[in-house]
Amino acid sequence: MSLLIGICGKTNVGKSTFFAAATLAPVEIGNRPFVTIKPNHGIGYVRVPSVCSKLGLKCQPREGFCNGKYRYVPVKLLDVAGLVRDAHKGRGLGNQFLDDLRRSDVNIVVVDASGGTDDDGNPVPPGTHDPVEDVRIVIEEFTQWLASILDRHWDKIAGQARIRRLKVEDVIYQILAGMNIRKHQILKALSKVSLSLSSKPDIKELLMFSKTLLSVSKPVIIAANKMDIPQARKNYKLLVEKLKPLPVIPVSAEAELILRKASSAGLIEYYPGDSTFKIVENLKLTSAQKKALSIVKEFLSIFGSTGVQKCLETAAFDILRLKAVFPVENETKYSDKEGNILPDVFLLEKDSTVKDLAMKIHTELGKKALYGIDAETKMRVGLDEPLKHLQIVKVVSAA
Repeated sequence: MSLLIGICGKTNVGKSTFFAAATLAPVEIGNRPFVTIKPNHGIGYVRVPSVCSKLGLKCQPREGFCNGKYRYVPVKLLDVAGLVRDAHKGRGLGNQFLDDLRRSDVNIVVVDASGGTDDDGNPVPPGTHDPVEDVRIVIEEFTQWLASILDRHWDKIAGQARIRRLKVEDVIYQILAGMNIRKHQILKALSKVSLSLSSKPDIKELLMFSKTLLSVSKPVIIAANKMDIPQARKNYKLLVEKLKPLPVIPVSAEAELILRKASSAGLIEYYPGDSTFKIVENLKLTSAQKKALSIVKEFLSIFGSTGVQKCLETAAFDILRLKAVFPVENETKYSDKEGNILPDVFLLEKDSTVKDLAMKIHTELGKKALYGIDAETKMRVGLDEPLKHLQIVKVVSAA
């Protein structure tokens, strides 16, 4: 499990509620700025259609779980401290949240779609603040931070590169080492904003390049939170219109948290991402709980889900375009060597091959891998052949 989804945004917009709803991890939640100071780490899940059901089997996940309809695949989530405008200049908690996010693959920017918090995260009457500005603040602060890193280290590394006759992408790759930014992403950004080693880029050029590189290497989706507040409906349309082509998803993190807690307590039947729920212990519900669930049910009838699960899955499958592949050791029984049925599932990049899957399982297996076998068709799959989403594969290796 290597996918890391960052949860970020302005302070006091519901980031920690979103994180708690997605993970059920205990975190402090409050209606004031900077409730979260240290990053929260947790495990959420993305759904893929259950492959065991179509085979007439019951899988035995080593991690995550399966409800017969969906396999819930674990992913890492990171909830970081909120930011305010000019964080790169040291305001608020400064660049702390940016440093915490350096390893993320994709980021969910949580905004208060109701417009109920000002630039500094202080509560204000709903509808009096523009949530579009909150997204722009996050992108601007991230851009300023990355540009400052390039600016600070450019002379030293560029000088070494000229001596060693390295290319500009090699220089940038060295400067950004440890940030989970790949060379092909740097090359893609350079194709749009050209930089040269012949002279140091000015800050305007670095800002343009940084913004482009971030869009490629750290893509974002927008969680339009607090959609249960009436003023958020109008703002949601503005978010979609003004932030194109960024995906904007209507969310009520509070509704999801209510459902997850009620499900954990055995009061309702609900799985993350469901469009409805079933009350199973009506007599144990207090009047306040019944009222809360009634409000949540109305929200689900309008939006189809709380949006939390959709954010995670949009990040994994629509933005990163990952595919789920199930490795097995016994292609006839769809099991590992102990007989556990479909115990593992890996989220791989869209062009991943049998070789890549083998390396994910174990580096030694990757070195000795010869080919794969599609467990359903029993056909041989070449070592460098791209795998398919939901494919079940046995990796055959040399003795």
